[in-house]
Amino acid sequence: MDRPEIWLSFDPDLQLFLTSARRGERTAVRTDGASTLGHVVESLGVPLTEAGALFADGRRVDESHVPAHGELISVRAVQRPQRFAAPVSFLLDVHLGTLARRLRLLGVDAAYENPDIGDAALAARSAAEGRIMLSRDRGLLRRRELFAGAYVYSHRPAEQLRDVLSRFAPPLAPWSRCTTCNGTLRSVAKTSVQDQLQDGAERSYDAFAQCTACGQAYWRGAHHASLDAIVADAVREFGTPELTPRA
Repeated sequence: MDRPEIWLSFDPDLQLFLTSARRGERTAVRTDGASTLGHVVESLGVPLTEAGALFADGRRVDESHVPAHGELISVRAVQRPQRFAAPVSFLLDVHLGTLARRLRLLGVDAAYENPDIGDAALAARSAAEGRIMLSRDRGLLRRRELFAGAYVYSHRPAEQLRDVLSRFAPPLAPWSRCTTCNGTLRSVAKTSVQDQLQDGAERSYDAFAQCTACGQAYWRGAHHASLDAIVADAVREFGTPELTPRA
C-alpha cells in the first residue's frame, strides 16, 4: 500500500523554519502511517515549542494524533501571551548572555549557562528547576525532557527582549536583580560596599544596592542612562513594574 499523503499549512510566523521549497500556502508530505503529527511537524524543521494549536480537517487535535491519508493539517503559531500556572523563570544558553542581563535588569528570573554545559545538562536543569529554555538551537528545543522551551527569533538583543516579554508577559521589577549572577538586590549603606567603590563613585553617589548572592555593588553610574532607557521602553510597552528599591 502507498504511504499516506497529507497536506500541511503553517502559520506565517512558522514559515522561517521550513525549507524554501516547502514555504507557501500548503505543502504535501508522505508519512509512514504510524508517525505522530508532532514527529511530522518537527521533521519539517518546526520545533514543537513554537507550534500552537493543531487542526486536522478543521478539528482540534494534539501532537499524538496520527495523520490519515488526505488530511489537511493546520499548524498555528503559539498564542501570545503564553500562560503558565506558576510565575515564569528562564534558562538561557551560552549564546544569549546579553538577553539574560537585560531580563535581569527588569527583575525577571533568568539563569544563564556560560560556558556551554551541553544540551543534555541544559534540558535537565530546565526540567529540575521548572525553567523555560530560551535558545536559538532547534535541536536543544526538541529535547523531550525540557520543562518548556521557546525559540529566540532575532540575533539583536533589543528585539530578543521584546520577543520574550511579549510572548510570556513576566511581571517586571526593574533594578531588583543582579545582572551578573541573577541574585536579588537589597539597599545598603555606602560603608557596606566601600571596598568596591572608586573615588568618583564614593564622592558622587549616596544610594547603593548589593547582590545578596555574589556581593556585587550597584549605584547610578555614568552608564545608567542607557540602562534607564531599556527599562523605560520595556515598562512603557509591557506593563507597570512592581515597586522595588532601585540602586
